Order: sequence, then structure tokens, then C-alpha cells
Amino acid sequence: MADDISLELWMDRRRLAALERVMAESGTDTQTVMQARFDELYRQYVPAQERTDINNAIEAERLAAERLAEERRCVCAFHVTENGQSLYFSVDNGLELLDAAKKVRSYLTAEPAAKPSSFDKMFLHPTEISTERFDELVGIRMENTGKVTGVFDIDFDKREFSAVNIMDGWKTFALGEVSAAAYHATRKHLLSVDQQYERLLNRLSGKGITSAGHLSSRNISFSDEIIGDDGKLNFYMDCAFDVDAVFGTNVCTSENDDYLNVYANYDMESQQVCDELSLVLWKGDDNPEEMTYTLNAAEKEVLRRAMDDYCLKQTGMTLTNYSVQRMAEDASPTMEPTM
Repeated sequence: MADDISLELWMDRRRLAALERVMAESGTDTQTVMQARFDELYRQYVPAQERTDINNAIEAERLAAERLAEERRCVCAFHVTENGQSLYFSVDNGLELLDAAKKVRSYLTAEPAAKPSSFDKMFLHPTEISTERFDELVGIRMENTGKVTGVFDIDFDKREFSAVNIMDGWKTFALGEVSAAAYHATRKHLLSVDQQYERLLNRLSGKGITSAGHLSSRNISFSDEIIGDDGKLNFYMDCAFDVDAVFGTNVCTSENDDYLNVYANYDMESQQVCDELSLVLWKGDDNPEEMTYTLNAAEKEVLRRAMDDYCLKQTGMTLTNYSVQRMAEDASPTMEPTM
């Protein structure tokens, strides 16, 4: 403890040696016994109320120190898929995109004899977390509080690297592109961290790919009118991206006439993007197949922002205000015409 002080006591070394021998034979040691006697002396001579006041002050200082440490604590989170195994973990040293890219390159280029058995072994003290905690950290990252410095989804089996960007949501790149960008960013000596970061981003610019679970703002646009139904606002999503890569369909091909309708829904009462996209897959036999796509925290946030922008353009109102108006209209009784 920072406020603890030591006391110095003197004893002839022969006496101390004898005392320590006897203490050891009794299963204890001199320091333990002296500390107990010192505590007993404290309780004997210091009044009870004063002892209580001191204990309360010590506890308050401890709690304040814990709160300060938590406020200063920054984490990053990883979801890693490797050799068919999936692992979620966090690291407390606040890594960002450049750090994660360098870790990936080091891992991929390590000599076989020096390469760790799995990617999480590249970190000193990784802490395994649940999928729910990972998604929670994704949401905090999107809030840009500074508490979560990076969230990464790295799939060594699919050779994909995804990271949460606070403006665009998920950004996904081929793993080899990230490794090459990390090399390009760091190969020159004496570059500052900012210069390395700029070189990394320049190298990755325009090389994003589409991947399941990683919808970003560049994938999201709407058309047609906003439909209100059963307490929800329904937005028709344009499919001007690789829907097969995201939804596992087979419509981006000339082999069939299949097409996909994608709808995003907004719950007006809770003022939240609904947890799932609604998909209608139309096949050549005109028999539609209904499916859903579960959204994660980053995807829901970029969808909400896109919905808000589209609503403002279509109605002149924000998403919140338009929802309030629609709910009021829906709650108003319909007047029967009089004869």
C-alpha cells in the first residue's frame, strides 16, 4: 500500500536466529507473529471510533484507486478463427489497427520453429471473453468513448481481416493485403507512428471486400418509400454489393434468374434498429424463400445512421421525429365519414 510505512526494530542476531528457529518449528515465522502483535497493539490503544474512521478512509481510497484504474483502462478485442476453431479474447494494452496489422504480419511470417501454436499466443496476457462480451465491445467501439481502441475479426481459414471503424462500421480486407500493408508501413526506419498509420491506410485504400457479419456503410443504401407497419419502419435496401458473400445466396451469377430483396426494420417504440434483416429470395419458380440475417452492434449502428440520413431526405424529419409522428398517427382513431 502506498500509505504503509515500515518500522525498524533491533535485536542481536543470535537472539533473532534462535527466535526464527523456534517460530519455524511452530509452523510460523517472526514477521507473521510480529505483525499480529502489532495489530493487537493497535486495537488495544487506538479508540474504536477512530479505528472505524481510519478503516473507512482506507476503503474509500481503495475504491477511488480502483475507479481511476478502470477509467484509464483501455482494451481491444479479437475474434479469431483458425484451423476450424473460434476464440474470442481481449487485451488490456489498447492496441489499434496498426498494432493488429503488425501482429498479423509477424504471425504469418514467423519461422516455423518460432511461430506460436495459435494467434492469441502472440499476446502477453490475453483474456478469453464470451461472444456477448465481444459484441458489447463492438458497440462501445462504435460509440468512440476511447475505452475500446480496436475490435478485430481475423479469419485465418478464410484469409480475411476485419476491423471496426467508428465511422463506417466493419471494414474487411484480404489477410495478405493487411500483411503487405503492415510491411509497407514499417519497412522504412525512423517513421513516426502517425506516418506508419498513414502509409497503412493508403496501402489498404480501395481494397475492402464484403464478408458475412461485416456490413459497412459502403454496403448500405436505400430506395423506395419508407413503409410503416406493425410498429416498425421498413427500409428497402439496395443490393449493390456482393450479397452472396454476405448472405450465402447464389444470385450474383448468370447461371440463374434468382434475385434477393433485403429489408431493414426500425422499431419505432424502442427507437432501435431491429436485430435482423428480412430477406426474400426469389427463385426461377416464383416460390420465395424467406430468410433472416442477424446484425451485430456495428452493423446496427451504421444502419441506424443510414436510416436517419435517408429519413431526413425522404420526409424532412429525423428518424426519431418521424417515428413519433407515425406512432401518433397510428394511434389516432379513424373518423368514419358522416352521411
